[in-house]
Amino acid sequence: MIVAVSERVFMGAKDNMSSCIRVHPANPQRRLLEPVLDVLRSGGLMVFPTDTCYALGCMVGAREAQERLRRIRQLDLQHDLSLLFSGISQLAEYAKLDDRAFALLRKALPGPYTFILPATKDVPRRLADPKKRSIGVRIPAHPICELLLTELGEPLMTSTLQLPDAELPLTDPEEICALLGNQVDTVILAEPGRAKCSTVIDLLQWPPQLRRKGAGDPLALGIEA
Repeated sequence: MIVAVSERVFMGAKDNMSSCIRVHPANPQRRLLEPVLDVLRSGGLMVFPTDTCYALGCMVGAREAQERLRRIRQLDLQHDLSLLFSGISQLAEYAKLDDRAFALLRKALPGPYTFILPATKDVPRRLADPKKRSIGVRIPAHPICELLLTELGEPLMTSTLQLPDAELPLTDPEEICALLGNQVDTVILAEPGRAKCSTVIDLLQWPPQLRRKGAGDPLALGIEA
């Protein structure tokens, strides 16, 4: 059962209670997201909407939250998580960009694309592909993501909210709250999510290679599907 209290919804047992917070998808109010920011800064795990699917997310240094994320999705350590950034200048601190890659990112982002890029030497080894030293990066075009990333001043580590053995990601906010309200620390409820994930483009080589076709149109970037 979901019980509305002011602008929040509370789920779960008293000893393991998390909050589901309703936020306007196009005009999120900062005061409503302040509890979410507190959760993230304290190392917590959240569910939040993006310009594609709902996602699980936490701060880069939140190891326990990352472990919970992997348990929820049943992902091993070889499965890469993506990093969400507020802009290309922040992204460039974590990924190496040559002129061609920079121009492509300027054209595509913000938007429903994930790019695989070489990691900089400052990226902790546990965050990058252990063999290629690569990372997946995104700049989502979504007001809630933009507000969170701007306020935090740091990237978020994320993974699509797709449960084990499910064919598609979870899209219904109420269902997400009911299923995960006591497995994460907070859930942001907004509009229904997409069933399509981001389009993944590999920039470790040139020309770019399409790894996964999703919500973003690769042809718009001159990349054959």
